[in-house]
Amino acid sequence: MLCVLVAGCAQKMGKPKEYAYVSAQEAFLRDQVATVYKKVGKLQNGDRVEVLEKYRRFVRVRDEANEVGWIEVRYLAGTDVYEQCQKLAVEHASDVVQAFATARYATNLHTSPEREGEHLYQLKEGSKLEVLARGTSEKPAPQSGAQPKPVVAKKSKIKEEGPSKPMEDWWLVRVQPSPGASAPARVGWVLARMIDLDVPVEIAQYAEGQRIVAYFVLNKVQDLDKQVPQYLVAVNEPHDGMPFDFNQVRVFSWNIKKHRYETAYRERKLQGVLPMRIGQQEFDKEGKLPVFVVRVKDDNDNVEERTYKLNGVMVRRVLPPGQEKPVNVSAPSRKRRR
Repeated sequence: MLCVLVAGCAQKMGKPKEYAYVSAQEAFLRDQVATVYKKVGKLQNGDRVEVLEKYRRFVRVRDEANEVGWIEVRYLAGTDVYEQCQKLAVEHASDVVQAFATARYATNLHTSPEREGEHLYQLKEGSKLEVLARGTSEKPAPQSGAQPKPVVAKKSKIKEEGPSKPMEDWWLVRVQPSPGASAPARVGWVLARMIDLDVPVEIAQYAEGQRIVAYFVLNKVQDLDKQVPQYLVAVNEPHDGMPFDFNQVRVFSWNIKKHRYETAYRERKLQGVLPMRIGQQEFDKEGKLPVFVVRVKDDNDNVEERTYKLNGVMVRRVLPPGQEKPVNVSAPSRKRRR
């Protein structure tokens, strides 16, 4: 009798439910798989649906509002992709923001820094983002039948392995949640050229043809009736695929007497690695000062953390007890006016 009851329960339960997630910005449910159809529901990016039936390139689904209809399979992502997105969001939930950005175009959030990477969520044009990290991948070949023109170089200027392959930069971003939103923040990789970093105009003008990759407010100083921020900035060469995230750091201090920004510190020829960090630290008689931590790798790819402090307009390296100042550390720039 017990075996009969178990068999009967299993028959009623049937197969486990299958779910999918809407990967398009929006999609409509149709009443039938035909050229002419009626829209019976509307779905938004990230909505979960229950899969009821599959027919060629269409799937019959039920949404959270209990509406049933057909949708093209290309507008859906599986639970495996959803779980990858959730894992990415958890792993980077506490990452330090390196810069803020705005989506230049509507684009996909990928689970890895490559065009072939899976995606579920999409960014709308104008979406506000938090930049967390940088990645690179090989640029895909043109989709047309024409082959790209080979790179030719003189034998005296090219190594035996030939020219390097074209690369492209990616940013790991976190979507800034709407005020009062309870849903977890969405995190993913986006092609770098699809977003613009919101670098404050007062320091963006000093980029000198370089690419600003991170910026932070170290502190603020009082100038008449307003408080003016002082900045830490990391820059890199204006080319994709560089083997390091930045090669130079600069600190911009505010001259209260002349009411303008000046370069308080500049260090070049770095093989910098994001993330950078800022904070405050007690220094005996100097009191509590702004500090920042820069991560730099050597020729063997070993990463060293360097801590610096800002006292007024002076930036100094903070060395661990017993360590002498390296002779290759650049001195603060004497060229203040920019």
